[in-house]
Amino acid sequence: MVFSSALFLLYFLPVFLLLYYLTPLKWKNYTALGFSLLFYAWGAPMFVFFLLASCLIDHFLIKSFSSENRKRYLILSLILNIGLLLYFKYANFFMENVNEVLGQIGFEKAEWTNVVLPIGVSFFTFQKISFAIDVYRGVSKQLKKFSDYLLYISLFPQLIAGPIVRFSTIEAQIINRSENENFSFRLDGAFRFVIGLAKKILISNTLAVQVDLIYDLPYNELTSSLAWLGVVCYTFHIYFDFSGYSDMGIGLGKMIGFKFPENFNFPYLSGSITEFWQRWHITLGTWMRDYLYIPLGGNRKSGSRTYVNLFIVFLISGFWHGASWNFLIWGAYHGVFLVLERLFLLKVYQKIPNLFRILLTFFVVLFGWVFFSCETLEQSLIMFEKLFAFHINVEAFDLTGKFYFYFVLAILFAFVGVNNSIRTKLSIFQDQITLQSNSVLIVAFICMLFLFALSMGEMMGSDFNPFIYYRF
Repeated sequence: MVFSSALFLLYFLPVFLLLYYLTPLKWKNYTALGFSLLFYAWGAPMFVFFLLASCLIDHFLIKSFSSENRKRYLILSLILNIGLLLYFKYANFFMENVNEVLGQIGFEKAEWTNVVLPIGVSFFTFQKISFAIDVYRGVSKQLKKFSDYLLYISLFPQLIAGPIVRFSTIEAQIINRSENENFSFRLDGAFRFVIGLAKKILISNTLAVQVDLIYDLPYNELTSSLAWLGVVCYTFHIYFDFSGYSDMGIGLGKMIGFKFPENFNFPYLSGSITEFWQRWHITLGTWMRDYLYIPLGGNRKSGSRTYVNLFIVFLISGFWHGASWNFLIWGAYHGVFLVLERLFLLKVYQKIPNLFRILLTFFVVLFGWVFFSCETLEQSLIMFEKLFAFHINVEAFDLTGKFYFYFVLAILFAFVGVNNSIRTKLSIFQDQITLQSNSVLIVAFICMLFLFALSMGEMMGSDFNPFIYYRF
């Protein structure tokens, strides 16, 4: 079940909100927990038991941190979580490569039954790891009730695709459910949810149709113009797909009293790859910094060690996104640029006008998405070959007015924040929409109803509803 589905919007969400709002304050956590487990079980009936069992074991290990052997229990917790993640996410990749090597040297391939990937395992595993480490460090307190710990891990607005939420961010809100229980906070959340839904359904899905058509073309039919169109569309598709889903998650959280961290901040306005990772998937970037980069030594060691640390972190970041050589290359690609920027590129950028820095960074990111978007390394190389063949064939385009409209909107909304004043006003309006004047609130409410109706109409009229990060 995904947020942008009729099942969720017409059945699950209305029933959940009705029961949640009718539930007395002291029982709200249990209502949220019950529906979160139902939400997860709907898409993965058997894996809900895996989620419950792993959380139960982890809760026991974390409660044992108060003993003399606290470091041993932390190591066991890390082995449990990292081991399960490696097994479910990377066992198939490992065996595919082993069998490839065996075949090359003339041996019989090993028999292997493919492992099914639990939904959202990358996201909730990182939250479990961060909680264990924070409790060990004394940053967060242990939770006495297993139900509170399970709610933190499985809360459905952020369970499938983030944002990756630190326990310290919502600790007070889990323990004290009255903190954000007010109409204004809920209405803000509803507005934020609709904005995310519109980004996902109207913009991202429209671009995704064209992406799939182009990426599925045979080699001899793929022209340079189509290759460029496909990669550019994918660049905006993945942004509005993931940021839209994050907006929906943040909005849903607000609707039930939780304030999640922001996950995107106009990433295509970045003037460097370093800045890009401060704006794109922000919660993953901060997680990697605090639980991987800094423990490796960060920038406290020698210059060469800092560069190695950066490269390792982004190599792991690429592998975290998926078990494929393409994801590893994508992570390494960004790692190389981050190292180069530390070495000299940032100084070069300072001599370039801001607009050109943004455009340069945009195209660096765009070329990186080629590896991310292709299934195989061979397909990536073909795409690059076509991109730089410059065989323009305008007649190959068969685009509708609807595509042009949403493509222009994608560009507009991705770069509208190029003006600092506009970006600041948009952020304030988005975060405090219910604090505006009555007339502004009425106009905003009408606009949200229109966007919701338009999104629902588009969704009901098509069975095409992909979500890139659902598989991570």
